[in-house]
Amino acid sequence: MSTSGRKPIVNWMIFAATVVVVFLLGLLASSIIERKTEATFVYTPQVKIAPGEVRNEVWGKNFPREFNTYYQTADTSFRSKYNGNAMKDELAEDPKLVVLWAGYGFSKGYNQGRGHVYAVEDVRNIMRTGAPVDDKTGPMPATCWTCKGPDVPRVMKRDGIAEFYSGKWARLGSEIVNPIGCADCHDAKTMNLTITRPALIEAFERQGKDIKKASHQEMRSLVCAQCHVEYYFNKHTPKEGVPYLTFPWDKGQKVEDMEAYYDELEFKDWTHKISKAPMLKAQHPGYETFKMGIHAQRGVSCADCHMPYKSEGGVKFTDHKIQSPLNNIANSCQVCHRQEGKELMKNVYDNQDRIAQNTQRLEVLLVKAHVEAGKCWDLGATDKQMKDILQGIRHAQWRWDYSVAAHGASFHAPVEISRVVATGIDIAQGTRIKLAQLLIKLGFEGDVAYPDISTKDKAQRYIGLDPEKMQQDKENFKQTLIPQWLEQAKKRENTYPSVDL
Repeated sequence: MSTSGRKPIVNWMIFAATVVVVFLLGLLASSIIERKTEATFVYTPQVKIAPGEVRNEVWGKNFPREFNTYYQTADTSFRSKYNGNAMKDELAEDPKLVVLWAGYGFSKGYNQGRGHVYAVEDVRNIMRTGAPVDDKTGPMPATCWTCKGPDVPRVMKRDGIAEFYSGKWARLGSEIVNPIGCADCHDAKTMNLTITRPALIEAFERQGKDIKKASHQEMRSLVCAQCHVEYYFNKHTPKEGVPYLTFPWDKGQKVEDMEAYYDELEFKDWTHKISKAPMLKAQHPGYETFKMGIHAQRGVSCADCHMPYKSEGGVKFTDHKIQSPLNNIANSCQVCHRQEGKELMKNVYDNQDRIAQNTQRLEVLLVKAHVEAGKCWDLGATDKQMKDILQGIRHAQWRWDYSVAAHGASFHAPVEISRVVATGIDIAQGTRIKLAQLLIKLGFEGDVAYPDISTKDKAQRYIGLDPEKMQQDKENFKQTLIPQWLEQAKKRENTYPSVDL
């Protein structure tokens, strides 16, 4: 067909379409050139960051993108099915925990962790910090400040590591004022990732490993491993009587490895108030459980999922809004996984549901074991009769605590955590059989009376705590000692935050 027969309107349409295409190509070319220019732009530091600079807002002047995303950790709006960053009273949601930790500080208060920006505030406000009236009272040692912010390496360098760990928690209340931030993970001169907590370095040295040889990708997990790990307070080395922060990795990082380490030392975190069992309290073995999962085996780092890269203009940087990948599936999960977000989330929840069911079952068995052991003591049981039973309670609860204290363990390593919980159930059931046999031997007939622990208040009163007095003591502490700490901190130059946190 001849083009001479085309209607004029068709020619005009072709012309218009050509103009639009040329215009769009021009915009694309301009955008590419602009982004390349931004990407090659060399940023001039606004301030010189001195070694030992602890204030996040000072670092933020040179790294505004990272700083702005870091302060988004103040967001507490996300709550997944089992975790998240919202304030949540774990004892109120599951009062059985109060009995499991009877005689230990966690029975007084245990909240779901919020974002890093709240690290100092939350440890001040949690009920288990006690009600100190000066720097020599209160149940917690100074060691408990170790992971709360960049003031820690500053004070360690000034006073010495063992000296930092010495004394009571309140002693350092005016020193640890900046929340977890830049100087905890970065070298002020080079901005490279660095380890600022000695316990991690010491743990690797005891295994003959030099952490300085770690790759950059490994460091993107190791800076997290400074704090998101299992640890204990060793009072016998290197300075007698000082609760020296130590990682129990000498025999390995599996739950049985660390259990064997503790058993060999005959270490206990506390003696259970009801059963009198020598207990272990898992802290938060996130790194250990992460290393046992498929992501770590494939070379994925903590930061890949919790701090994924993002772009602003043509600049690529690490998102410092450290959060659950489930609140950022597009940038975290779907970089590698091509499934829909809803499907990925369902996969996670399915694993967590299965593990949670058995975790709850193990909790019930443990509560009953503690109460039954207490009944045996009341009936005159001897240390010899109770020895194996108490060891069974210790080992079963260690597995339960290990599986839940890491928070993300059922996501990081669902197969391993399922195994750990299953072995805990086996041990707990075997221990209760021994308890039943001992009760009969002691002349007890019938069923052991179990307490009403349907609420946090009832559970705390059952183990001998007074919730009203604890709250009153905490309020007095917040109104007296904390203001004194902050006033003292403000008098120091170049350490107190210059912004209202």
